[in-house]
Amino acid sequence: MPKVLVPPPYRGPTRGEAVVEVDGRDVRSCLEAVERRFPGFLAQVVDESGRPHRFVRLFLNGEQLPSGDALDRPVGPGDEIEVLAAIAGG
Repeated sequence: MPKVLVPPPYRGPTRGEAVVEVDGRDVRSCLEAVERRFPGFLAQVVDESGRPHRFVRLFLNGEQLPSGDALDRPVGPGDEIEVLAAIAGG
């Protein structure tokens, strides 16, 4: 099963879970599977139009995914999807 790695700022809905094993065929369906188990998670990752939020980066097996097609990227049973909360500062 693919795993979704949840960064500390987004672990509220997951009740502290850092790694969530899910069943999914692409990044989007994996994130939606996390949402079904932990309501409120998906709103932190994607916006109303269904795209990753501006300050969210998604990685598949350590490689950053381009924001345009990140959610449609296929995943396999041993893959890891990492959600990174980019912090803005000034």
